Amino acid sequence: MSKTNKYAIGIDLGGTNIKIGIVSDKGKLIHSIITKTEAESGPKKVISNIINGIKEVLNKNKFKIKGIGIGCPGVVDTKKGIVESAPNLPGWKNIKLASIIKKELGYDVYVENDANAAAIGELIFGAGKKLNSFVMVTLGTGVGGGIVFKKKIYHGDFGAAGEIGHISIDVDGPQCNCGSTGCIEAYLGNQYLKHTVKAELPHHPESKIWSLIENDLSRVSPRIIQKALELGDEYSLAIVVRMGKQLGTALTTISNIMDISTFIIGGGVAGFGQPLLEATRETIYARVLLSMKDRIKVMPAKLKNEAGIKGASSLVFYKN
Repeated sequence: MSKTNKYAIGIDLGGTNIKIGIVSDKGKLIHSIITKTEAESGPKKVISNIINGIKEVLNKNKFKIKGIGIGCPGVVDTKKGIVESAPNLPGWKNIKLASIIKKELGYDVYVENDANAAAIGELIFGAGKKLNSFVMVTLGTGVGGGIVFKKKIYHGDFGAAGEIGHISIDVDGPQCNCGSTGCIEAYLGNQYLKHTVKAELPHHPESKIWSLIENDLSRVSPRIIQKALELGDEYSLAIVVRMGKQLGTALTTISNIMDISTFIIGGGVAGFGQPLLEATRETIYARVLLSMKDRIKVMPAKLKNEAGIKGASSLVFYKN
């Protein structure tokens, strides 16, 4: 790779927001915007929002772009740039995302599962730079995962590997968007989390969450829970510790199967910080095979909210 900076568009396509930015091949985010996904309006609207966002970024910057990388939730055929299915994006079934955007804008387009893209970002620019193998977990609208094995993303036979959010921790647990029950996403995904807290909060009249939401349950959100946690709210701490136990239970399965001992946690809900990381690590330590115990590490993503954009941009620069 040349010493001269090259630039790419990185797109983090989420269930709620789309983050679009220009990133250099050294990992510097030059400029970015956030626009609403409007997932409920279907694929055409979402793709239109992506294209308009790219045009806005390009119009404000004069860098020569090498290509466009997109991190998208769900199962992705990376060779063809097709989103085969995305549970949190209604109507997304075999969407030829790469070819649609290339036809509109003319640039080469690379599409990868969003958690895989975030994992690549951490591998190249972040907390995974010195690691050979690790599992990246993204906590947001859904729960995503990327498995880095010997410095390469493990895709599996059909590109669906790493769907950590759909590891079931309770056969009789709550219904998940994917159609199964008891998936970790059905506990930790934003909408599920808000639903649970709204149902439980009346039983915790002492919680600081009440004053933060001004007694309006519709205002419950992960950010509100985080603020209450920072204020020392005991109920919020209990929520986060429970989440760590649930996540740790799922990650134990991966550790035992893959012989991977390091987990990097990112995404918006990862803002719960050390209480979440510690509860996750303690749960894995308590449940993992004896030979793995002393090697277990759970750490925060270094790129934080930039992981998705930077990871997506790196799809242009680095071929897995």
